[in-house]
Amino acid sequence: MKSEAPEPEPMRIPRHVAIIMDGNGRWAEAQGRPRVSGHEAGAESVREVVRACREIGVEAVTLYSFSTENWLRPAEEVESLMALLARYLVGERAEILDNGIRFRAIGQLDRLPENVRQLLEELSAVSEGPDIQMTLCLALSYGGRAEIVGSTKQLARKVKSGELDPEEIDEALFSAHLHTRGLPDPDLLIRTSGELRISNFLLWQLAYAEIYVTDTYWPDFRKPQLLEAFQDFSKRERRFGKTRQQVELP
Repeated sequence: MKSEAPEPEPMRIPRHVAIIMDGNGRWAEAQGRPRVSGHEAGAESVREVVRACREIGVEAVTLYSFSTENWLRPAEEVESLMALLARYLVGERAEILDNGIRFRAIGQLDRLPENVRQLLEELSAVSEGPDIQMTLCLALSYGGRAEIVGSTKQLARKVKSGELDPEEIDEALFSAHLHTRGLPDPDLLIRTSGELRISNFLLWQLAYAEIYVTDTYWPDFRKPQLLEAFQDFSKRERRFGKTRQQVELP
């Protein structure tokens, strides 16, 4: 009698997924197309991946959309990226609101064009509500070192004013002064395009994140590739400094 195959173990879903969306420009260049077409195709990947994460049950997604270093790119490309961002915020507004997604933006937002800042503020305000299913966080004009410096300055000012005793400062308090306050630290970092670095992204928050790197360029990263990343995450043994035996104890 033929024995039945064992049922596959359920996939473990990360609470918070952080993604470095890399490879838009190289994807376009490989096809002989202008770099902006790669960013436009990447926006489609954002739409599909965010939708898939919400359907699967992820609590938060943080997308590295534009770094502080990206301001050094050619002015024409930066202008195209800002225009694309504005179109995304308008075009995705209904889906975000209809699906219980809380929207947030983090980074040096004062450096963004005024029209983009206004769209960010409006969407952040109207997406707050009692029936939130997932938080979507865009890291814009963002740098991890600048975030840590900013948090340190906030705490230093409170100490100087007498509002805070230095001995009260711990990891939890420091985290509460970061841009991502209120969100769990990422369980999984996904980086597309095969680059093996974190590029100044969420330096504090990624301390214990599992890292998944794929050679796939971001415009080709869709729901099937996301599920592959989650399957890989499910196989990871997350010990947080403990031994395997300690983790396995009930």
